[in-house]
Amino acid sequence: MFPMQHALRAWLRRTLFLFSFLLISSAAFCQSDYEVEPELLARQRVFPAVGPGLQAVACGPEGRYYVLTALSRAVSVYDSTGKPIGQVPEHLRLKAPEAIVSGVSLDADDAGRLVVADAGANAVKVYAADGSLVVSFNVAQPVSVALLTSGEIAVTSQSSDRLVSVYDSSGKLVRAFGELADLSDRPDLNHLVNVGRLGRDIMANLYIAFEYFPEPTVRKYDPDGSAILELSLGTLDFRPAAQAARREIAREEPGGELSPHQIITGMGIDRVTGEVWLSFGSLLMHFDKDGNRLESYRTYTPDGARLEATTILVEPNRLLLGQDPLGVYEFDRPDKSDKSEH
Repeated sequence: MFPMQHALRAWLRRTLFLFSFLLISSAAFCQSDYEVEPELLARQRVFPAVGPGLQAVACGPEGRYYVLTALSRAVSVYDSTGKPIGQVPEHLRLKAPEAIVSGVSLDADDAGRLVVADAGANAVKVYAADGSLVVSFNVAQPVSVALLTSGEIAVTSQSSDRLVSVYDSSGKLVRAFGELADLSDRPDLNHLVNVGRLGRDIMANLYIAFEYFPEPTVRKYDPDGSAILELSLGTLDFRPAAQAARREIAREEPGGELSPHQIITGMGIDRVTGEVWLSFGSLLMHFDKDGNRLESYRTYTPDGARLEATTILVEPNRLLLGQDPLGVYEFDRPDKSDKSEH
């Protein structure tokens, strides 16, 4: 087959899948044929300089916020009011090891440590509270990172044969856990569709949201790697969309471009309660600590534009939802009746 014909066929196939997936999902993500998710309108935009390339937002000590974008060689730091106060690393030198090449994920802890998954450098970088680089260790194709209270670093990677790898503070691998699901005969594609985004709670439990699983899935592990909960939306209302996604994975041709369709676009964890917030484009779903669905919403910016969250930060009385290139927006938590000002 000529290259142009091959490209046209691939384009048509993906276009038809996307149309059918969106059509099916619009019905499947409703709890009934007659129920429409309430609209959730953002109060305001925060960190207004942040927009294109947005990857992640984390909160550290003293109400400091850390924002990672793919276009910057450093993490931007803001105070509790949203005012920019610096960057990590503080001083950038040409080709310096502390500089970020292409960051895709970050996390911060209460001690002020910061960890970044630098996919451009095939590395994970840990910074001290003063912004200095503590350690940088090699991880091929890192996707997501989380800091544990023990000082260890949890990492997901597109090239790993386990779901989660845990490294000590010096960058030495100490354990790995979680078996890959068998979703494709192509090893490279199977690794990709098993990739997950990490979250954690105050008990150092890890949550992994599988972005490409046909059935939207989140698993919860204790710090040692024992599975303690699985949230899987494999119910009847989600089944048609999942079947369409599985067919698309099966049709991926050997040697072709890896481009499965993302199902879960964002995850946020209430670190105190263990409640889970998931986004599916503009659809935001809230689950309790046992994985029971509580409520669903459609998210919009203050001027009414659809917000398809790719990063979710859950705070006691508000949510910070972000999308590239729209930026980061503040929402009242709809599950809190007594909301405080920020």
